[in-house]
Amino acid sequence: MSFSDNGFFGQFGGKYVAEVLRRPLDELEVAFKEAMADPSFLEELHEIQRDYIGRETPLLHAETASKILGGAQIYIKLEGLANTGAHKINNAIGQCLLAKRMGKKRIIAETGAGQHGVATAAACAKLGLDCTVYMGEVDVRRQQPNVAAMELYGAKVHSVTSGSRTLKDAVNEAMRDWAANPDTTHYVLGSALGPAPFPDIVREFQSVIGKEVKRQAEERHLDVEALIACVGGGSNSIGFFSPFIDEPGPRLIGVEAGGIGPGIGENASRMTGNASRDGILQGYKSRFLIDEDGQALSTRSISAGLDYCGIGPQLAALGKSGRVEFTSALDKEALEAVKFFAKNEGVLFALESAHAGAEAIKLAPTLSPEKAIIVNMSGRGDKDVFITSPVFRPEKWLDFLHAEIERLESDKDIHEAKIME
Repeated sequence: MSFSDNGFFGQFGGKYVAEVLRRPLDELEVAFKEAMADPSFLEELHEIQRDYIGRETPLLHAETASKILGGAQIYIKLEGLANTGAHKINNAIGQCLLAKRMGKKRIIAETGAGQHGVATAAACAKLGLDCTVYMGEVDVRRQQPNVAAMELYGAKVHSVTSGSRTLKDAVNEAMRDWAANPDTTHYVLGSALGPAPFPDIVREFQSVIGKEVKRQAEERHLDVEALIACVGGGSNSIGFFSPFIDEPGPRLIGVEAGGIGPGIGENASRMTGNASRDGILQGYKSRFLIDEDGQALSTRSISAGLDYCGIGPQLAALGKSGRVEFTSALDKEALEAVKFFAKNEGVLFALESAHAGAEAIKLAPTLSPEKAIIVNMSGRGDKDVFITSPVFRPEKWLDFLHAEIERLESDKDIHEAKIME
């Protein structure tokens, strides 16, 4: 396990926070390093990973997709089969166990797509901790299934109506809460960003993905050309890439949200876009979509989890060094990838993960059949029904909504509702 250099990865990282947060961050760093050196903590974590999360997750050979596309063999790491439907549970369980070890009984979290919120709420329910989740109002609207799940797990969900009402603003509100309640509360930050030591903590708890992939690929004697992952803040990608970073291969490819186009406010491309700058925001230095005054620019993506103006500092450093190659996928390409893998492999990608799938569709035909590429399906697409149904089946979806509203307003049981056309 390797840590950052005093909180920095090259020129990126750091701990740019108000004095009130320096003590809890310093205490967190000490507690984390002690826990990761404690065999009893690691044993408890492993048992929960096995029995509750459902690790290890499968590595699926996408045979039909590979034949259709030609070229390299595509393999899919099915993180969507982990409990709660995405990779986020790996970090949530790890941090909640750590918080419990530190004597913290209240957990707060931010969430965009809702998967981190669901994972944190579930982890708190499992471990007996109080949970509050901050979520942008725009994301609350487009991720209602996840909001319902969080509440079922007993979490309090705060809809954030300030700013752009998305992930950036949820992070701001969570940081304010933590600053006001540092002694009783632990902030389970969901991505590999923010002030040190969060980038190290999240990477280490997510590195279980990459460690499994490395072992699974070696067992099958795969000649892996590339690992491909979507990149929002970067938790799934840095965990997926982690065991390979210091090795010469395979290629590590991060796919950002290309949104609807290259213009400012049309995407969330920090490494590949034309509006990115080095800056300091929300406690760390990295690459951000910010203006000349350092204020966050608007972002856009069909996927709530990639709709963020910054990227984790380690990924920014790896992009600058060239170890990680960055590209982007448009909203329409992600949607096509969802349909392609659903129809041909019976695998329903989350919209975030579908950005990685879109890159695999482009890359595979350019490589020989002896090569393999591995895509991290960081989450399942069940959560995206409110986004994808209006695109894939607009008339039937509208008919359903009208009929359901009429049924609810007339207080009828589902069996008494009128027949939908």
